[in-house]
Amino acid sequence: MDIKGQAALVTGAASGLGEATARELARLGAKVAVLDVNAALAEKVAAEIGGVACVCDITNTDSVNAALAKAAAAHGPARILMNIAGIGTAKRVVGRDGSPAPLEDFARVINVNLVGSYNISRLFAAECVKLSPLEDGERGVMMFTASVAAFDGQVGQQAYSASKGGLVGMTLPMARDLAQHGIRVCTVAPGLFATPLMKELPEAVQASLAASIPFPSRLGKPEEFAQLACHIVTNGHLNGEVIRLDGALRMAPR
Repeated sequence: MDIKGQAALVTGAASGLGEATARELARLGAKVAVLDVNAALAEKVAAEIGGVACVCDITNTDSVNAALAKAAAAHGPARILMNIAGIGTAKRVVGRDGSPAPLEDFARVINVNLVGSYNISRLFAAECVKLSPLEDGERGVMMFTASVAAFDGQVGQQAYSASKGGLVGMTLPMARDLAQHGIRVCTVAPGLFATPLMKELPEAVQASLAASIPFPSRLGKPEEFAQLACHIVTNGHLNGEVIRLDGALRMAPR
């Protein structure tokens, strides 16, 4: 699919990997809707890229429908969905005091990262199937954002790894399900990237993490993630695939 002129939805687009992807899509000529729970940051990014800001809680169907309606009113129906919104946590199954990890924490991460991603995807797909097909019968493209933690989860990452592993497991069946409608589905599993959250860590910690990456021995650049996300849109034969983007990193247990 040619990105130029297409309407695109990007969740988690107010910062980090989502912001980089929104900016790259806009650079390539897409009409971008910046979806995020942070209204102020979403407005800032949207203003800078000529897009539209849509406050959106992906776990809430009414919120998603309102965001999709606002985006469609501004740009027309979307053919591109980038699922990048997500949260993390670190809880041992049994804490130092011997108490079990709170179930609410596990459920919250699963709800945002997995259920929320599925929620907006099903609503996007329901609108996308109504569109006229493009070349090769294609109607749309969606991407999920997993993590290397889906494969190499570390101590304390049970909730995060499970949520990202769920996205990995959902990729192929969703691609097969939506193939009849000409909608492609892929997932990117990034490793360690120089996001705002990462940059909050001490420089010595960042350097240590970067040194653990075989090559190149540096943190990934958000624009590198964005470039791959956009390549998935333009490469019509990429479908049902999970792509690691990690510099050959394999995470240690802790």
